[in-house]
Amino acid sequence: MDKKVKLLKALAHPLRIEIVKLLSYEEEICVCVLQDKFDVKQSNLSQHLRILKEADILDTRKDSAWVFYKLKNKAVSSIIDLLDDL
Repeated sequence: MDKKVKLLKALAHPLRIEIVKLLSYEEEICVCVLQDKFDVKQSNLSQHLRILKEADILDTRKDSAWVFYKLKNKAVSSIIDLLDDL
């Protein structure tokens, strides 16, 4: 039950929902693209990405100085789709 609660808490913010929505259409995205897309400070974005990663929603890959994010499980986007339908 704790894993479900952690997942739902991680999705309980508009920016984190938007990040997951965007990643549901892309294989992976560089953190720099996310920062430009959402026009938020790097520190703020990092906090949201950390929460999503700790909830096992996102996975990362580092390439030199760049960090790339992708959905760890595409089923998470189905949860958001379901919420959109409500």
